[in-house]
Amino acid sequence: MTTTAYQAYQQAYEQFEQDPEAFWLHKAGRLNWHTTPKKGVSYDHESLSHWFEDGQLNTCYLALDQQINEGRAEQVALIYDSPVTEQKECYTYAELLESVSYFAGALSELGVVAGDRVVIYMPMIPQAVIAMLACARLGAIHSVVFGGFAPKELAVRIDDAKPKLVLSASCGVEVGRVIEYKPMLDEALVLATHEVEHTLVWQRPQYRASMLTPRDIDWCELVAAATQVDAVPLPATHPLYILYTSGTTGVPKGVVREQGGHAVALHYSMETVYGMKPGQVFWAASDIGWVVGHSYIVYAPLLFGCTTLLYEGKPVRTPDAGAFWRVVEEYQVNALFSAPTAFRAIKKEDPEGKLFAQYNTRSLQTLFLAGERLDAATYDWLQSVTRLPVIDHWWQTETGWPIAANPMGLSPLPTKAGSASVPTPGYQLTVLDANGEPCAAYEQGLIALKTPLPPGCLSSIWQNSTRFKQGYLSEFPGYYLSGDGGYLDEEGYVFIMGRTDDVINVAGHRLSTGEMEEVVAAHDAVAECAVFAAKDELKGQVPVAMVVLKDGSQLTQAQLREELVQSIRRRIGAIACLKQILVVERLPKTRSGKILRKNLRQLVDGEAMTVPSTIDDPATLDEISTLWKASQQ
Repeated sequence: MTTTAYQAYQQAYEQFEQDPEAFWLHKAGRLNWHTTPKKGVSYDHESLSHWFEDGQLNTCYLALDQQINEGRAEQVALIYDSPVTEQKECYTYAELLESVSYFAGALSELGVVAGDRVVIYMPMIPQAVIAMLACARLGAIHSVVFGGFAPKELAVRIDDAKPKLVLSASCGVEVGRVIEYKPMLDEALVLATHEVEHTLVWQRPQYRASMLTPRDIDWCELVAAATQVDAVPLPATHPLYILYTSGTTGVPKGVVREQGGHAVALHYSMETVYGMKPGQVFWAASDIGWVVGHSYIVYAPLLFGCTTLLYEGKPVRTPDAGAFWRVVEEYQVNALFSAPTAFRAIKKEDPEGKLFAQYNTRSLQTLFLAGERLDAATYDWLQSVTRLPVIDHWWQTETGWPIAANPMGLSPLPTKAGSASVPTPGYQLTVLDANGEPCAAYEQGLIALKTPLPPGCLSSIWQNSTRFKQGYLSEFPGYYLSGDGGYLDEEGYVFIMGRTDDVINVAGHRLSTGEMEEVVAAHDAVAECAVFAAKDELKGQVPVAMVVLKDGSQLTQAQLREELVQSIRRRIGAIACLKQILVVERLPKTRSGKILRKNLRQLVDGEAMTVPSTIDDPATLDEISTLWKASQQ
């Protein structure tokens, strides 16, 4: 590690550790508050922490009005690029503020006030961003549900959030198909016990939804009669949004984000973690239904005065594996943030990077990856093709911004394949053993964060603080338990090895699926893979690997199996017992790109499967089931 880079990081981290409250109050002072806070952290009657409770601000005001006050009225704030509909639009900060102010006025006409909940069930179109910011302008608490979720799952979220309104669009558009949202919304409202007062529907030309009066209201007609409204000053502890994430019980958890800590943390992260400057173009190739979309498509870039990009398309098939690089060239993107699965899809179809070479991507300074473990093979491929810094970083829906990262805005540290780099100044990260004691370097354990959590992290679970405390805070008092396992090396680099339930117990030996996946993914013919545990009468569990090959690979399954078994033996040892390897066309994933390892475990063990509504294509599991049964005969 270079001394200069390490010193810059150490100086920032030590400044935080010496006085966390002073550190965060200083960061808060960089925002334009209605009432500047003088108090850092405080605790409520349940001993849950909150930040800046004596401060007042409005997130929408900071993201739009304040940027215009600083001279960015004519700077592009939002770019919309939709290869699936062949549409492109740009909104300057002034234009986006006008649209948001009118829509906030329309919501106000329907009686929406601070504290009301509004569910947003929409595709990746500008109106979804406008809706989120308009809710923030009024102090309404938005809850974005991924567009296209099944009616039952939408109904569950409606019953939990109890919104006054649901905002939707007539349809979503994907490669080769139109997904009709309105019929699914209608069914969800029948299934839900909570009754919403109105739905607002944005009609898209690809499908015109039928409307039910007086409940359903045409979006454009309502806005046409609206007047603009100003931002409402709100307490820093006022909830900005509820975002549902999967729970181990199958019942979604509504993560609550408070607006003051959220604004401070995201503003800080844009500079410190991502190394951005106001006016630059930041592209998070995600969806607004996920936390990445909330934090780094909508809020953080605008809070920091950047241009953000809303992309309604895929990394491949819109039209090809050069889609990302076309967007980078066209809009002069400076930083690109996506999930490893997106780049594995690109690598599968363009393994030599020929499409990358066709575009002028000189504006691109850094690639950021998160959402799942970045395997060494994808890391190496991206570096060799792009010649750019490839920055793996780690965070969660619950934290809302990066826990561990290479701090590009301080002085970039050397990268280590397989590591999310170092704890971000603001987080106190440790690795604990089963007894709650700190682990030694390289000793795998439970990744935990000392409490209080920093600004921007969840303050509770919506209307269920007991679940928050039991699920995250109770096992080791004084720590937030992340649910991820891993280790720290001697330089303090963080290595995340996967969820703590992704551990295989082979004849009493606990082995990490993450380590095995690294070995499998490193094979030249492998595009992506999943390693998980299967039941075994003799050894308790044995690992199974499912592998997707790169396009054009001529390797037979027998050859691949032999080479992978030898690689596992060399790297991990014979105890790993990886002998069952199945080549598949594709792996089952959520719409955000996470591999459904639990469902694969259930499939090979012959158990009943609870397939989540977030699955991208249910047919994938059927295809794998057929292949698996054939392989066992």
